[in-house]
Amino acid sequence: MSASNTALQQFISGHGLKLDVVARAHREQAAVNGDLGTGTTKSTVSMWCSGHRRPKARAAEHLAQALSKIVGRLVTLDEIGYGEAHPQSLPTLSTDPVAATTDLGRVLMDINRRDFLQHSVYVSAALALPLSYDHEAVDRTLRARQPGARVGKADVAAVRNTVQVFRAADEQLGGGHGLTAATFYLTDAATPMLSGRYEDEKVRLDAFNAVAELAYLLAWKHHDLQQEGAAQRYYLLGYQLACIADYHGHGAWMLRALAHQALNLKQPEHCVALAEEALRRANGRVDAQTWAMLLITSARAYGATRQGGKAADALLSAEDALVRTTDPAADYALAAGPAGATISSHTGKTLSELGDHRNAEKHRRAALAGRDPEKYRRVHALTLGELASTLDSRGQMDEAVSTWGEALDLMDGITSKRNTESIQSMRNTMRRYQARGVPGAATLSERARKALAA
Repeated sequence: MSASNTALQQFISGHGLKLDVVARAHREQAAVNGDLGTGTTKSTVSMWCSGHRRPKARAAEHLAQALSKIVGRLVTLDEIGYGEAHPQSLPTLSTDPVAATTDLGRVLMDINRRDFLQHSVYVSAALALPLSYDHEAVDRTLRARQPGARVGKADVAAVRNTVQVFRAADEQLGGGHGLTAATFYLTDAATPMLSGRYEDEKVRLDAFNAVAELAYLLAWKHHDLQQEGAAQRYYLLGYQLACIADYHGHGAWMLRALAHQALNLKQPEHCVALAEEALRRANGRVDAQTWAMLLITSARAYGATRQGGKAADALLSAEDALVRTTDPAADYALAAGPAGATISSHTGKTLSELGDHRNAEKHRRAALAGRDPEKYRRVHALTLGELASTLDSRGQMDEAVSTWGEALDLMDGITSKRNTESIQSMRNTMRRYQARGVPGAATLSERARKALAA
């Protein structure tokens, strides 16, 4: 027998609800979500409250949605006692991504439950989930529930402006800066907007686009801190929200994000399928710059799976798409800076995977030239580290030392585990350089030691 669920008990009694009413609402919501024949009874609800029985994750989601309709506001899994276990389960695509986003945010803000970040693991198998996702069924469920407060263009604009502020600070100071504030804003300000009454359909779609961008930023921040399980969950939720707003464009972009996380973690399973599905959806429906960046993702996926010919074709196609247009890229596609610099950076990574270090160096230098080093401080520093590694692979040790020194200058004050990893790699290389008497290696190694100790 499990401990009684006092949160659920208090919710039901506090709202003066009868158990048979809750049971009927649960059955109806389960049917709306496609779970036909769910036999929830008054006794079932009573056993959930007493702890004699615990609903499965999907049944708990039905319960939260049913209670939301009864009381006329969003009720989360966390609020009824099932939030803590829910995010610890394997990653999934929720039947209610709005509620799931709120739940995850509240777990991450609860100081007593932060160990979720340590225990939440990245699951490569979850990358297959988006490939069979029915976004239209989820959209119907979201549209069917009772709307909340009125939402207009100004509300959406406020969220977009706030995302830009958080994004700019992230590039300057790293993923660890402002993480709690951004999580709180997503949970308590942005996500509730998705349950509102909209001026028109465009405002609704713009709202989902804006919140999807914020979910993407939070995923990126957790990835920068190497909290990959939390990052993956935010990427999946951002994908679901983006599909509601723009299935062929923003949804394709979020497939790209999931693929890049896996590629950075050296887990290329499903990455080719994700990249190809993104291209299939976006073909003819996005601007040329966004299309070029989707092509680069496919090139990286092919390179990681040793499909050199396909990787080379995708690289050439991306370059062709980029030079044929001056049209601006979609807002969601510019998170990492100018499209040309992003494409050069990922071209360099692809060529490094294929062992072409000479051309990788050329494209990494192009990436550096294409970004403002002050505005994009964190990514510029990481790209300098990648260039130094490429120079090392080419035996250009003196220039590698100098380049790593530039990277270390920019990394000062940035809260980023990826930066820490880059500095540790640099220090390991400097030990080898010191043994060979390379000028400046000892000084740089000491600087790296102090940076890691700070």
